[in-house]
Amino acid sequence: MTNTDWIASVNYDEKGLVPVIVQDAETKDVLTLAYMNETSLRKTVETGETWFYSRSRQELWHKGETSGNTQRVKNISWDCDKDALLVLADKKGPACHKGEESCFHENVFGEERSSTENILITLEKLIENREIERPVGAYTTYLFEEGVDKILKKVGEEASEVIIAAKNRDSEELKWEVADLFYHILVLLREQKLPLESVLSVLVERHHK
Repeated sequence: MTNTDWIASVNYDEKGLVPVIVQDAETKDVLTLAYMNETSLRKTVETGETWFYSRSRQELWHKGETSGNTQRVKNISWDCDKDALLVLADKKGPACHKGEESCFHENVFGEERSSTENILITLEKLIENREIERPVGAYTTYLFEEGVDKILKKVGEEASEVIIAAKNRDSEELKWEVADLFYHILVLLREQKLPLESVLSVLVERHHK
């Protein structure tokens, strides 16, 4: 198949629609569930941004056309029956029309989602913004202004403190020192322009082996 031949092979329902789950390419959070027809799917592939079919308005709509909260498509997969699609996308702004990051922001049953989910990715983005904006008085700004030698020194210091806490069997101290080490490593990765995703991909590759 060519880059678009597969579109005709999707098993659309009797109304010519297919459900589409949109997932954040970085955090893997589910952003929304929408529908596409063959036309909107082709426009999605052609433009590289998500286009959907509104069942209520019965018309195509380009996500972010009025709000600016677009979704840049990274990957599209179909399920084993080819009657549902999964889109991985880089989002610009909130995915939900209510201003929430995800349309699935309201918990109705079971335990609340942990606030620790994807915290490393969230922290990486914060550090990136700190490097760009350099707010006065921020510790991260101080590290970037001091440069790589200072950052490396802090990574070494935090690694030593992790070792000491572990040797002392002090779990309370250990969790704080490991958190400090994670933070300084993320600062180092940003200084080196190496995305966290590159490191995680190595772990994934090793896991598969």
